[in-house]
Amino acid sequence: MPDVEIKPQVYTDPRPAEYFDQFHRRARQGPAGWTYELTRSVVVPYSLLAFRARAIDSYNVPNGSVILSPNHGSFMDHFFAGAFIRRRVRFMAKSQLFGRGIATYIFTHGGVFPVRRGHHDEEAFITAFELLDRGEAVVMYPEGGRSRTGDIAPAARPGVGRLALESGAPVVPVAILGSHQVRNWKRLHFPRVTVQFGSPFRFERIEQSTREQQQEAADHILDRVRELHAQLRLLGHRGALAAARDRRRHDRRSEEDRYLEAEREDEAEREDEAEREDEG
Repeated sequence: MPDVEIKPQVYTDPRPAEYFDQFHRRARQGPAGWTYELTRSVVVPYSLLAFRARAIDSYNVPNGSVILSPNHGSFMDHFFAGAFIRRRVRFMAKSQLFGRGIATYIFTHGGVFPVRRGHHDEEAFITAFELLDRGEAVVMYPEGGRSRTGDIAPAARPGVGRLALESGAPVVPVAILGSHQVRNWKRLHFPRVTVQFGSPFRFERIEQSTREQQQEAADHILDRVRELHAQLRLLGHRGALAAARDRRRHDRRSEEDRYLEAEREDEAEREDEAEREDEG
C-alpha cells in the first residue's frame, strides 16, 4: 500500500519579512519556555509507544553550543531529534508554521524560530548565531525540505554549511530511519523509528565564508548523515539496536580490561619497590 501523500509544498512565503520580527525577538530573548517541556511530556511517550522510537548513541551530543543536523522526512523529526537528549534544543522551522493561533504560541515559546521560505532570510541566521553564541543546541536540516520517499537528497542546501563554518560550533550528524512513513498514522499504520547520533566534528571557523565553502561544508555534513542512514537501513531497526548494544558491551569490557591491566601494572610496580627495599 502506498504511503499517504504529503500535501504539495509551498516554497515561497509572500508575507513581508517584518511580520516575522516578533518571532525572532522572542527566540533571542532567552531559552525555550514552559511549552517546550509541556510538548515534550506529551510527544515523547507518544513517540515511544506509537512509533517504538529508539535512539542510538545520544551521548554523542556534547554540552555547550552544537548543531544537530538530521535528515528530514516528517514534521515529527523536530521531536525525534530532541526527544532522546536531556537538554532543550532550538529548531529552525519553515515560516508557514507561524501565523495566528495556539500552535504559533507553542512554537515561539517552545524554542522554534522561523526561516522565511523562498527568500534569503538573514534574520534566521542572526537568531541561530545568537543561540549558538549562548551555548544552545540548534537543529538545522541539511536537505532543507522533507523527503517524500525516505531517501537522502543528492545534495545539501548551503545554509547548514554557513552556520557550521561561521559559528565554529561542533556538528552532530543525525540519521532518522522510518520517519517519512509517520504520516501513515492516518491509516492506523505506525512505523518504527530509529534515531542515531553520529560523532561530533567541527570545521575551522571562517568569519565570512564564501558560497562555495558553505556548499562544501554542507555536502560534507550531509555525507555523514547519509553514511549513518545507510547503515541503519542495512541493519534495520532491530539490527541497529542490537549492534549498538554489542558495541556498548565491547566498550565496557575494553574499559574493564584497561582497568585490570592498570591494576596489574601498579601491583607489579609495588612488588618491585618492595624487593628493592628488601635488597637495600
